[in-house]
Amino acid sequence: MRCRLPVPFLGRGDSTSAEGDVDLIDTDPDHTPVIGPPNQGEPRPGEMPRLARHQITLADGHKVGIAVCGRGVPLVMVHGFTAEGLLYAQTLSRLVSAGYKVVAIDTAGHGSTQGLPPGGAEISEYSRLLRRVVDHLGIKQAVFVGHSMGGRMVTELAADNPERALSVILLDAIVGETWDKLVTLFRTNPLLLGWIGAVLALDSVATVPLLRDPGQAVKLARLTQGMLLRTAVNPLRLAGPGISIIRSTPSKPLLEQIRRKGIPLMAIHGDRDIAVPLSTGRSAARIAGGQLVVVEGGTHSWLLKDPETFPAILRESMASPMGQQGRDSMFRKAGIDPRAATFDDLERAFYEPGALIHRLTPAFDPLWREPAPRLPKFRWHTEDLDVPDDAEDAEPTADAA
Repeated sequence: MRCRLPVPFLGRGDSTSAEGDVDLIDTDPDHTPVIGPPNQGEPRPGEMPRLARHQITLADGHKVGIAVCGRGVPLVMVHGFTAEGLLYAQTLSRLVSAGYKVVAIDTAGHGSTQGLPPGGAEISEYSRLLRRVVDHLGIKQAVFVGHSMGGRMVTELAADNPERALSVILLDAIVGETWDKLVTLFRTNPLLLGWIGAVLALDSVATVPLLRDPGQAVKLARLTQGMLLRTAVNPLRLAGPGISIIRSTPSKPLLEQIRRKGIPLMAIHGDRDIAVPLSTGRSAARIAGGQLVVVEGGTHSWLLKDPETFPAILRESMASPMGQQGRDSMFRKAGIDPRAATFDDLERAFYEPGALIHRLTPAFDPLWREPAPRLPKFRWHTEDLDVPDDAEDAEPTADAA
C-alpha cells in the first residue's frame, strides 16, 4: 500500500504489551484526543488513529514512559521541563496523517520515566538515556523534535549521533548563545533560575484558556491531571533536571556540529516568550545554518495553547518546493522511490528489523485521512538570517543535495 510521503521538513501490532500497562488515547469526532478504552480486534474502516501509552524497561532495568501512534517516518518528540510526552497528544495526533509514526518519550524524572541515579545530573546523561530509548525501540533514524529543555536534549543527541538525525526541530528550545549567557548568570545567582521557573509557571497557567476556549481548557486539564498529581506527590523528582540546566555546557558547539554535519534544523519560536527569548531561537538557527519560524504572539507554551499551529507549519513546509526536494532526496538516499513509497519501504529504511516500536503501536486504518484541519490560532512568518561564514563547509544533506 502506498503512503503519504512525509518530509523530514526543512524549508522545509498489538495494542497491548507485556512490557507495561497501556492507556489508549482515542480521537473523538471533533478530532481531539481523549482517554478511552482500547478497541478490540482490527480497527474499523475510517477509524481515527489512537495514541498508546506504555512503560518499557531497558536492559539495565530503567523504566521509561513512551506514547506512540501512526505509521511512517519516525518523529520523536521530547517534552520540556516539568512536562511529559502525553501532554502533546493533541498535536501529535494531527501529525499521523502526514505519514509519521509519532513517538513521545518521557525524559528522566518526568512522566512514567524513572529519574537518573545519583551523579547523573548532567544534561548529557539525559540525552544519552534518550538515545538508549531510541535504540531500544529499534529506531535507526528519526526527525527529532524538542520543546524547551527537550530541545537541548535532541540537539545534543543529533550532534553526538549525526547519522541518526533526519532533521531537528526546536520549539522554544534552550539552545543558542542567548541561553548560554543566561546559564552563566544562573551559576552566579541561582535565584535567577527561580525567576525563570516562576515565569514558566505563570506561562503554564496562562496556557489554559479558561475564558477564550473553555473546551480546550477542559482537554488540557484532562491531559495534565496525572502530571500534576505526580509532581504534587514528589516535587523533588524535578530537582535533578533543574540542576542539570545549571550545569549544562554551552550549546554553541553542538549547533556548530549540526551545521558541519549538514543536519537540517528548524527553530520555531514564539515572539512573546519571556523565559526563553526569541533571540535564543534566532541564535540557534543562525549557528546551525537552519531556518527560523517566528510564531506571532506565541509565549513559551504556544504549542499547548493551540494544537493546530505546529502541524500547520509543517504542512506549509512540506508543500514548499524546497520541502518536496528535501523529501525526494532523503528518500532516494535511503533507497526509496519517492513516487512509489510504501509503509513497508519506510519501515525497512528507518527501523531495525523486528523493531519493538512496531509492536507497541496500536493498529489503525491506513486509509484514514485527517478531516479538514481547523485554522490555527497563531500566525507565523519565516525570518531571514545571516549565514555563518563557514556554512559552505557543511557536509551535503538530502535538503542541500
